[in-house]
Amino acid sequence: MIVKLWQKMLLLVCGILFAAGVHAEIPKETYDALKLDKSATSKQLYEALVKRYKDPAEGAGRGTFAQYWEPIAFSKYLDPASSYKPPSSVKDVASRQQCVKCHADETPVWVNTWKKSAHANLDNIRRLTPKDATFYKKAKLEDVEKNLRSLGKLAEGEQLKEVGCIDCHVDVNTKKSADHRADLRMPTADVCATCHLQEFGERESERDTITWPKDQWPKGRPSHALDFKANIETSIWAGMPQREIAEGCTMCHYNQNKCDGCHTRHEFSVAESRKPQACATCHNGVDHNNWEAYSLSKHGKVVEIMGSKWNWDVPLKDAFAKGGQSAPTCQSCHFEYQGKYSHNLVRKVRWANYPAAAGIAENIKSDWSERRLEAWVKTCTNCHSESMARSYLDMMDKGTLQGLAKYQEAHKVVEKLYADKLLPGQTTNRPTPPPTEKEGVAQFFQLFWTKGNNPSSVETEVIEMGENDLPKLHVGLAHVNPGGFTYTEGWEPLSRAYSKIMSEDTKLREMAALQNRVAKLEAKRVSLLDSDSNTGRASLGGLGGALLLAGGIALAGWRRRDRSGK
Repeated sequence: MIVKLWQKMLLLVCGILFAAGVHAEIPKETYDALKLDKSATSKQLYEALVKRYKDPAEGAGRGTFAQYWEPIAFSKYLDPASSYKPPSSVKDVASRQQCVKCHADETPVWVNTWKKSAHANLDNIRRLTPKDATFYKKAKLEDVEKNLRSLGKLAEGEQLKEVGCIDCHVDVNTKKSADHRADLRMPTADVCATCHLQEFGERESERDTITWPKDQWPKGRPSHALDFKANIETSIWAGMPQREIAEGCTMCHYNQNKCDGCHTRHEFSVAESRKPQACATCHNGVDHNNWEAYSLSKHGKVVEIMGSKWNWDVPLKDAFAKGGQSAPTCQSCHFEYQGKYSHNLVRKVRWANYPAAAGIAENIKSDWSERRLEAWVKTCTNCHSESMARSYLDMMDKGTLQGLAKYQEAHKVVEKLYADKLLPGQTTNRPTPPPTEKEGVAQFFQLFWTKGNNPSSVETEVIEMGENDLPKLHVGLAHVNPGGFTYTEGWEPLSRAYSKIMSEDTKLREMAALQNRVAKLEAKRVSLLDSDSNTGRASLGGLGGALLLAGGIALAGWRRRDRSGK
């Protein structure tokens, strides 16, 4: 009895320690949201995370506007859970070895890239020594195998030899051959989670840790965990008839669905994903020119000049101490929170890139925002003094507010033009927007949908101020790029658009006043000639009398000239 009791206690303690080791960086908010205790097993955590992940009410699937759009052929690669179907033309039933052999001919780049990956030969990881920069992967592999045993994918004592085509595209550690027509899948994030549970749980925790105090944004947004939902719940995305153009947004907003946006196939290099260039494909251009701002900053220049000398294989937490890193990357700033690093990138979000969003500016001095500011101060003090960090972050907030004020003033002017029905074509050539949208002044959809005078040019100016120039100003400030918020981008374009709007307002109002005056004169002229009115009759009578008098005078003059013979 005593021995059995001790065995149970030992198993319980080991289970708790294992859970703490594997899931230590998954925040408490996520366990609370999932109604789980921190001591939950890998299986319990995985099943709870995946259940939520696949729930349409939690953001899975095609969203509330699905009736308005039809996926194109390419959509299956961006939203596989909703759109992917195995190829019907390929009839092969292939074993693990046959997958590699066939694709070495059919898609050699895939296979060659995979052969360079850690997945291709896991024994290479087991042979690592503490002297290797990637020695940490040995413990990571042990965690992966523990996760798989918990899920029943791996027998007790069994080890994975590789992670090949069949493991990701059919099932992990499957022993059967796969029928292309029935068994193939396009791996989604929950498939990666089968092995990489901690990373998946950290990413999914973004849903729980970014909860805006006054619902300025929906819960969990903006974040990678719900970026696809944010995409398809933007109504213009559904309403655009140009589906191929609209899909360009999805080509970045698919991290919710898959992991290969950052960890590119089929090598899945950790070193690659730790370099700032990994973020550049999506975090560039309006309305989030983070890459441009960062790469032109002093931070980015140091990475460009010195980065080849750094060891990118060491974990992020060791990048400065052991990797030789001497300037921050996107990853070293945004993955860090209170000295720890995880796949949750939103625990410090305050402005969310969009100062014009309702309630964001008003929230900046709230306790919620101040706590996040303090977390940023801690991040910045990895390299700078606290006083410098605080002074710059204060400058960022105030500079952003100054840009916001310029935009808000211009927006009010355009709103008044709309209310007064003075926008060009407003009463004659302003077609209604797509069915997912509602008519309004300076709306987001008007950046992507145009017809006739909807939107007018002055609306486009103010939309771009709020959606493009103002975020650029903020991003330039946030990434320490002076040209990015002062002259090249940000303030100067804001001022230029402001001037155009004010000039157009003056022209439109002067034209309206002139048209009103002409209309009044026209009305007066018409009324003088209207014989049916008292005024008209009096006017005509007066006019007739004047003509009669003038005629009489002319006749008398003619008679005088006639009598005198002249």
